[in-house]
Amino acid sequence: MRRLYFLIPGIDSAKNIVDELLLARIEARHMHIAAADHHALTEANLPEAGLLQESDFIPAVERGLAIGGATGVLAGIAAVTIPGVGLALGGGAILGIGLAGAGAGAWMSSMIGISAPSSRLKDFETAIANGELLMMVDVPKARVDEITTLVRQHHPEAEIEGTEPVIPAFP
Repeated sequence: MRRLYFLIPGIDSAKNIVDELLLARIEARHMHIAAADHHALTEANLPEAGLLQESDFIPAVERGLAIGGATGVLAGIAAVTIPGVGLALGGGAILGIGLAGAGAGAWMSSMIGISAPSSRLKDFETAIANGELLMMVDVPKARVDEITTLVRQHHPEAEIEGTEPVIPAFP
């Protein structure tokens, strides 16, 4: 999946784009709109960006998994090298402590990431504050050009802001 970014001047344009994307068989759950006025999005029945899109949750979890896992593996290696006890623990200790470290790292960093604004949306803060809407659309890699062309042809008022290379499967 790839995430496409579009800056849209107003609610009416956003409604039209959402309708066209639905007709192009892009599910509503793959569309997210960030706006300064969340109430207007709700009234217009537009797909609002959630906490996963507007916070740094996913990048924080990724960093926490990597750092926690590496720390856990190092702690497991240290535990195995303790004379006498290390032989009884064996290689399972390295794996177990590594997995525990990855889990703890992901959990702790997710708590921080969920409260931090998204670093991916930093470039769009000024436009959103000025009343523009940021539409994020998750599409299969094979459909990126098709969807970009569709929006460009039917909505010249929408500014195409690029594509994010890889979207994790779970949000």
